[in-house]
Amino acid sequence: MGSATKLAFGVFLISCSSGAILGRSDTQKCVHYNYNPSSSSSSSLSESRGNLSRVVTCSGEKDKRLHCFATWKNVSGVVQVVKQGCWLDDVNCYDRSECVEKKDAPEVFFCCCEGRLCNDKFFYSPDSNQPPIPTTNKPVTPDPPVLTTLMYSLVPIMAVTAIVLFSFWMYRHHKLAYPPVLVPTQDPGPLPPSPILGQKPLQLLEIKARGRFGCVWKAQLIGEYVAVKIFPIQDKQSWQNEYEIFNLNGMRHENLLHFIGAEKRGSNMDVELWLITAYHEKGSLTDYLKANVLSWSELCLIAQSMSRGLAYLHEDIPGHKDGHKPAIAHRDFKSKNVLLKSNLTACIADFGLALRFEAGKSPGDTHGQVGTRRYMAPEVLEGAINFQRDAFLRIDMYALGLVLWELASRCKAADGPVDEYMLPFEEEVGQHPSLEDMQEVVVHKKLRPALRECWQKHAGLAVLCETVEECWDHEAEARLSAGCVEERVVQMGRQTAVAAPQEIVTVVTMVTNVDYPPKESSL
Repeated sequence: MGSATKLAFGVFLISCSSGAILGRSDTQKCVHYNYNPSSSSSSSLSESRGNLSRVVTCSGEKDKRLHCFATWKNVSGVVQVVKQGCWLDDVNCYDRSECVEKKDAPEVFFCCCEGRLCNDKFFYSPDSNQPPIPTTNKPVTPDPPVLTTLMYSLVPIMAVTAIVLFSFWMYRHHKLAYPPVLVPTQDPGPLPPSPILGQKPLQLLEIKARGRFGCVWKAQLIGEYVAVKIFPIQDKQSWQNEYEIFNLNGMRHENLLHFIGAEKRGSNMDVELWLITAYHEKGSLTDYLKANVLSWSELCLIAQSMSRGLAYLHEDIPGHKDGHKPAIAHRDFKSKNVLLKSNLTACIADFGLALRFEAGKSPGDTHGQVGTRRYMAPEVLEGAINFQRDAFLRIDMYALGLVLWELASRCKAADGPVDEYMLPFEEEVGQHPSLEDMQEVVVHKKLRPALRECWQKHAGLAVLCETVEECWDHEAEARLSAGCVEERVVQMGRQTAVAAPQEIVTVVTMVTNVDYPPKESSL
């Protein structure tokens, strides 16, 4: 308000009482005034205030200090008192005998003080180094309050956004299962809900992973934990494909993820598609390798059970007890889709892109370039796939070779340091490669992840390296089958189990002359 002149409006009397203001025994009295717009047309300021101003005695808690305050505005150069009265315990008012506003050009002036009727007169003094200067009646144009305007505009928006996000988080984190709904598998006719679930309550607990088609929750079904994979409605095709794969004859196997049920939840725009499976606390092989190194026996256990699961998936079994089990290609095999049970055996998960090969039936969507780029075989990256069953199974075998390399890279059996966990080709293309990056490295340069020299000095790892190289061979027809890999892992585990440390040289000679299953694919 410019060079302020003194504002004195007669003795407006307002107040506060302070039975015990930190040891004070005097009574705090203040001038009390409320601006009444209806009186603004009165002939004089004192008249307009006459019926509204008075002296009041302040009251409050015994251990709180009491103050007086005054607020006023500069309306076209005229000082307009807004309110005067009592003010409760404020450290900014302590030991102030005069009511002085020190902020620079506020929209509404405010001051507070201590002492009997200390707010009868109030001052505006923006410069704290100078003595208080009385407020003025001369018009002053304040600077545009840009910051204030922005704050008033943005703060409410941010607050509303925060409330909405928090509410959504609470809803997702604590919502209970809806009553079971029919499971749609083919439009328009739905299948009945999973009989295993029935009317059992299913409660989501926490998100454990996020993937291309949805997120995976840890949930509780009565007294046991289960995993719930939730797909948005736009990914219905992936949900339906995985549901159908799980329900094929012969899909119950110890090295395939155990399927419990599938359901559709919600309605209209809030529809979610759920797959309920067994829950494994150790999580994916990727996560386990990030946090742990493997002994040789642990590596063999994981590699053997993983290759056994893939061999079973690939196998066509006409005489299965549950009916004809068709051959199935996974098409997105990677360490993230291999889960570890509590005993460190592996089971294969995520069949959203899987293809089944049944005589006389189309295998479904055989679009070639699907899966995770890092694990794509050379023929997939080139877009030169032979759309036959064996071609798709060999694509899985290339990816299996990369996962076996991941196991070797975190094994402490070799005489050398164990590096930090890295994804295949992470050293060459980083963590988020493009399709062109992978084509350049895998197809044109024909590079593969490095097999360390110290691995070759360990009898078992040397055989594993040979197996890995035959899995990721550039020529698809030359790759091993999953059953052949399983047999090799079993044999190399047996060889190293009976070998004593002093017989290492003999073992190397013996291992290299073992008649392993033939290199040619048996697919």
